[in-house]
Amino acid sequence: MASALLALHSLGYRRFELAVTGLFAVIVLGFLVDLARVDVDGPAALAGLVPGFAGPDSVLLATGILGATVMPHVIYLHSALTQDPRPGPAATLRRRLRYQRLDVVLAMGLAGLVNIAMLLVAAALFHGAAAPVDSLDGVHTSLAAVDRVSAFAFALALLASGFASSGVGTRAGQVMLQGYLQRRVPLLLRRALTLAPALTVLALGVDPTRALVLSQVVLSFGIPFALVPLLLLTRRRDLMGDLADAPLTTLGAGLAAAVIIGLNGFLVVQVVTGAG
Repeated sequence: MASALLALHSLGYRRFELAVTGLFAVIVLGFLVDLARVDVDGPAALAGLVPGFAGPDSVLLATGILGATVMPHVIYLHSALTQDPRPGPAATLRRRLRYQRLDVVLAMGLAGLVNIAMLLVAAALFHGAAAPVDSLDGVHTSLAAVDRVSAFAFALALLASGFASSGVGTRAGQVMLQGYLQRRVPLLLRRALTLAPALTVLALGVDPTRALVLSQVVLSFGIPFALVPLLLLTRRRDLMGDLADAPLTTLGAGLAAAVIIGLNGFLVVQVVTGAG
């Protein structure tokens, strides 16, 4: 399926983006269906929207959610996909920038909505359960106990998520290998290199649920490596001209980067201390 998504890019300027958007719509719809079919405690759900940690162990979960939502490799991919070969005046560039801001806000907002729906479904089904549910198979079985529609919606959303993430991840790796090595690497080799880690994990028989959680944590550690250079470059008027970030934007982005780096640093200290 990843190969089919990547092949769409050669057929048109926006085919790949539209296909990923369609898969993302399936994910959103699937988890909203599940959310509508479970009993959610409204006041407790609203209280849970207040940021906070339940303990040191919750930092791992928080960094995983952060990595799954932001996905640093998508920052590079989005930059590549928004390149328009057609030149235009400054007004055209500003219009494109407005559209891209709207695109990012909608994408991040919907991604946050999906994460909230997943957490609410998990809390409604598994909080206080006699036996812990720590696998995707267990989640599907628990949803099947609610009704078949819930289980099917979860399976469909999970399938769409796998297709979208594999296509997006491979495309991002392809773009990064193409742009940063400054060498002409064959297209199939670039795609094979980006798929190799995931295929290796599958071949080794690693628990898929554990691998999924840890992969999201690893993604959160990659966010500063994408965000900090982006912040330093977009604030420079000699590069960006009138489209350079305002000081307030730079300050806000810097604070966000500091929080992310702090979370990652705390997690590293926690792991090293526990190992010692």
